[in-house]
Amino acid sequence: MPITGSCRCGKTSFRIDGEIPPALTRCTCSFCAKLGALWAYYPPEKLFPSAAADGNYLWNTRQVGHHFCTACGIGVYADSPAFEPNGHWDGHTRRIGVNARLFDNFDAAGAPVTVIDGKNLW
Repeated sequence: MPITGSCRCGKTSFRIDGEIPPALTRCTCSFCAKLGALWAYYPPEKLFPSAAADGNYLWNTRQVGHHFCTACGIGVYADSPAFEPNGHWDGHTRRIGVNARLFDNFDAAGAPVTVIDGKNLW
C-alpha cells in the first residue's frame, strides 16, 4: 500500500511506493538535529511528489539537497548519497530520506529509531 503525506499547508504532497521501514533514522548532524526530522529512506524512483517541494538547501559538500515547502517552511525530503552507517559511499548510489513525521495516519514519534552519528561522520 502506498504511503502518502504532505507538509503543514498541503502545498507539497507526495506518494511513496513502499513500506514504512522497521526503524526510522535520526541523524545528529547540525542540520538534521535542528530540523527534528525522523527519516525513512527509499530509492529515488519510489518517491512521487504530486506537488514538488520548491525550496532546496544545499550545504557543506553540496551533495545533499534538503527540499522544503517555501510556503510553510516544512522540510519534506532529502536527496543524498546512499551513505553506509560508517559514512562510506560508493560514489554514485543515491537515496531519498523522507521526513516520516509527514506521513498520513502514522505516528512517527512512537516508531523505533536508529541514531546515526552525523555530527562526527560528515
